[in-house]
Amino acid sequence: MKRLVGDVPSLLWVLLSLATVVSWQVGVEASAHVAAGSVVMAIGFIKLRLVGIHFMEIGNAPVALLATFEAYVALTFVVLLTVFLVV
Repeated sequence: MKRLVGDVPSLLWVLLSLATVVSWQVGVEASAHVAAGSVVMAIGFIKLRLVGIHFMEIGNAPVALLATFEAYVALTFVVLLTVFLVV
């Protein structure tokens, strides 16, 4: 019998679900504010990283693949956030 506390995928699923609710709530409460959009985007990229590292098992991949994934997530976030803030 598995314990919920030691079950990492279940805990991550709960965390991802809570992040989804939080980002939805932030978007609904202040949909026209730049800060709200930035927070929602940041939550989305944090979720992307968690899914990639844990559920797609990139965390167990060779260092080059892990570094490429981390760079992709960071660079894409910075570029999209910059475009969002400038436009």
